[in-house]
Amino acid sequence: MADLSLHDLVKTYDKTQVLHGIDLHIEDGEFVVFVGPSGCGKSTTLRIIAGLEEATSGEIRIGGRVVNNLEPKERDIAMVFQNYAIYPHMTVRKNIGFGLRSSKLPRADKDARIDEVAAILGMTDLLSRKPSQLSGGQRQRVAIGRAMVRDPAVFLFDEPLSNLDAQLRTQMRLEIKKLHQRVGTTIVFVTHDQVEAMTMADRIVIMKDGRIQQVGTPSEVYHKPANTFVARFIGAPAMNMLPGEAQAGGVAVTGGGTVPVDVALPAGRPILVGVRPEDLTPGAEGAALVEGRLTVREPLGHETLIYVDTGAGELIAKADGRVPPEVGSTVRLTAPPDTLHLFDAETGEALA
Repeated sequence: MADLSLHDLVKTYDKTQVLHGIDLHIEDGEFVVFVGPSGCGKSTTLRIIAGLEEATSGEIRIGGRVVNNLEPKERDIAMVFQNYAIYPHMTVRKNIGFGLRSSKLPRADKDARIDEVAAILGMTDLLSRKPSQLSGGQRQRVAIGRAMVRDPAVFLFDEPLSNLDAQLRTQMRLEIKKLHQRVGTTIVFVTHDQVEAMTMADRIVIMKDGRIQQVGTPSEVYHKPANTFVARFIGAPAMNMLPGEAQAGGVAVTGGGTVPVDVALPAGRPILVGVRPEDLTPGAEGAALVEGRLTVREPLGHETLIYVDTGAGELIAKADGRVPPEVGSTVRLTAPPDTLHLFDAETGEALA
């Protein structure tokens, strides 16, 4: 196991800069997930860590050792890709053992290592099978086993669950999390799926346009987003953003009421009031934000998501799943004051 540090990492293709000075330290044994929309630079960062691409400038350290000029095989890392690319003519045992092909270990030691990894992954009974006899989740476990058998200092996962169906993705998320708890190896995991990031990570790195927007625990990025991009990217459905204007002692929401705030804001300053759908409900309790006409209902069983057309735009709120308001009715939306988030409307940065 080892820690991993990136210092002022820059990547440029011709005249296009895709990474803008990435600084990050990942602790030994930490599970860190890079998440962001397509083209944000997360996979490029991972490939530079792996040595599959060269950084234009900056420094990469693994276990305190600068690895910029080392080949991928010399960096003591193992990578699992989106396309797991296991060999169809080989058994599970041979596929897992392929990671030891260049090792000088005695044959008995190699077999013992394969058996150990297969036991961790719950594949002992499948070692004699060919890939065609396995499910999608089992094939992905074979690819993980091929990486594990080398006992690397750092695991790198590049969207390894994207090709699986929803049920298998849920299963594999749990298995990878359990695997990390058992072996304790440093893991860097790239995904575009914020649910994967929230459920798996010790810390999440949220990227946009080649820059880190926020680094924090799942709770921190969800409850204390650094800016409007993070606030809307993390969470499903996305956080509502209500435009408003600072006044003495509060923020006047466009087309709605006034939200009391503790922080001093210059009068007239444009403000966005953020509120998550689960905190925005129809009723009399809490700070009244806006009224509007209910246009769409999405029943989810225990609750119903409602879409409400208001003077502040279309908002998503949560209603009782048993007796939700009727489509076409006028609803008054409220939220507890301590669940509201304030952002500068011009910069998008969070306000205290």
